[in-house]
Amino acid sequence: MIASLRQAFNAQFTDDKYAGMLADINTQFNYTPQFKIAETPVFIPKALKKQLMEACDDIMKVINQPNFKDLTDGAFFNEAMRVPNEDAHAKFLQLDFGVCLDDNGELTPKLIELQGFPSLYFFQELLGRMYRKHYEAIPHDFSQHLNELTSQEYVELLRAEIVGATDPKQVILLEIEPEKQATAIDFYATEALLGIKVLCISELIKRGRQLFYVDANGEEIRVLKIYNRIIFDELDQRPDLDREFDFKEDVDIEWIGHPNWFFRISKYTMPLLKGDYVPKSYYLDQLENIPTDLENYVLKPLYSFAGAGVEIHVDQAKIDAVKDKSNYLLQEKVAYAPIIQTMDEPAKCEIRMMLLHNSKTNQTQIVSNLMRLSKGEMVGVKYNKDKTWVGGSTGFFEP
Repeated sequence: MIASLRQAFNAQFTDDKYAGMLADINTQFNYTPQFKIAETPVFIPKALKKQLMEACDDIMKVINQPNFKDLTDGAFFNEAMRVPNEDAHAKFLQLDFGVCLDDNGELTPKLIELQGFPSLYFFQELLGRMYRKHYEAIPHDFSQHLNELTSQEYVELLRAEIVGATDPKQVILLEIEPEKQATAIDFYATEALLGIKVLCISELIKRGRQLFYVDANGEEIRVLKIYNRIIFDELDQRPDLDREFDFKEDVDIEWIGHPNWFFRISKYTMPLLKGDYVPKSYYLDQLENIPTDLENYVLKPLYSFAGAGVEIHVDQAKIDAVKDKSNYLLQEKVAYAPIIQTMDEPAKCEIRMMLLHNSKTNQTQIVSNLMRLSKGEMVGVKYNKDKTWVGGSTGFFEP
């Protein structure tokens, strides 16, 4: 997106450098990531950075409204999903934007969706370091972070919010069979940097209101904090899991990333948002008049695992076929622009602005980013098979 830097990067790129970077990543935890890592980072110009910050600020103004919880109570379409002891603020927040061109041919972000849930906070830091280590064409004053946040300060901020003054062994990262998750590399990076235990929910022991796990020495350790990475949709699909703990139970732990925010800040929030950086979105069951230009819309289930059920070729018949319209959203399509020059066709990109609620300042701030490059109809593995210069990446912001 910055022509001079893109030309310089592409000129110095070799397949050997890329292979060396991947091998280096694999050796960090003796583990190969289960997703495609893109050959290149993305260079984000000042003007787009400014727009992304404005867009995030606009969205946070809505989320910070005193009545936001009232507005999003409908997100719990099943009361059994509501978890006790919800806190006042979402600890983690992801805002996903497609990078588009406006009517004047200038770069502009458009919100795709948002999530009140953690992302790859620790792997992205590792990935940024690896791009810098193996490619010399990344300017030293470009950063993955904003507001002059250094890499060390970033990690320490995450440590303060996830672990804080608690003994790290009493803080767990909770998942479903974490070693089998596509995001496992982030769990290993988290464990390495914070010293916390990565645990499957089936390994939790419940006694009264307290939770425990058994460590490598056979000692029972009481859990005081849970850094939650479990998505309910996946948990619902695993009735085979033998577990003592149910999320609906009121237990004596502190949620680091309370599960309720996954529902409150989600596709359900989209129709509440307005502005230049947000596409038109409607709750399907509340839409009195169906748009006549359905080719310009996508149909999305409000809650689905890994993007399942998204319909990109919409017509009236497909809308009529939806049985539970209260569980669907009709959203204006976002036209990603092919703006990243590669060795063959240009790539489109999506940027995730990764936010964190800072308990000391009581502010939610942008702390990092994640990018996905695509040459397919959609951003996703199945649309980018056998393509190069696609996959997970990170953005470096122009100062």
